[in-house]
Parts: sequence; C-alpha cells; structure tokens
Amino acid sequence: MELDAMPLARQIDFVFRQLESELTNASAGTVMIHIRNNAIGKFGLKNNPIEFKDGKMEKIGQGMSPSQVHAFRKLAIEALKFRRDWTHGEILYDFAVRPSTASWSASISYESNYNMANWSYRSPSKHPSSGNGKLLDMHGGEV
Repeated sequence: MELDAMPLARQIDFVFRQLESELTNASAGTVMIHIRNNAIGKFGLKNNPIEFKDGKMEKIGQGMSPSQVHAFRKLAIEALKFRRDWTHGEILYDFAVRPSTASWSASISYESNYNMANWSYRSPSKHPSSGNGKLLDMHGGEV
C-alpha cells in the first residue's frame, strides 16, 4: 500500500486499524507516528505492560474495548485539524483506560521537525570556510 499517495487522515486511519489488537491489550500508552513529507514513515505503540505497587506486581486491567478503539481512531483523525503548516514531525497520542469507571482519556501532542542539512543556506562561492568570514542567509545574502 502506498501511504504517501493517501491524505494524512487516511494514513492515520490505516495506522489505528493496524494497531487495533495492540490497543485492546493496552491499558495505557502512547501511539507514536513519525511523518516525513506528509507521509507516515513509521508508527508504533509504547506501553508499560507491567506495573508494581509497594514492590509487588499488580495485574494490569484490560485494554480498550473495540468501541473505545474506534472512538480513539476518530479522535486521532479529527485532531488533524489542529496541525498547521508542517510536513515533517511526530504526533503522539497518549491514552489511558480507567478500569474502575470503564472510561478512557487521551491527549495529543504535535512536534514539527526541520532538518538544516537539507536546506541550501550558503552560497557555494562564498562558503564561510573560504576565509572571507561572511555568513550567508538561505538566499545567499549576507547575514
């Protein structure tokens, strides 16, 4: 499947469908999605399957229900409305299931990334190491 040929919302939908079985077994964690050129490069789920209280291992409650996973997927897609003007970065969806109330919560954070190595910000003829000591902006003008 060519993910980079799909809109990002459809790619997010695909990711959550791939992680559905993991989410139904996780009571808390983070879905992480790495984006490059508006295409998902990698994704995964971080969770802590083992919990200790007072030095004793506690049994972890069950994960999300199928209806909660569906709602989480819809939330993830809707949240794309808040992403603005960046094509490279990371989206983190933190979630937790509260076994006592059978409810769940989620928070979303966006991180934009920029790689200066890919930008042409120096003129080839006036490189700072050439001895003239002048720094140039991205368009070859002096800084």
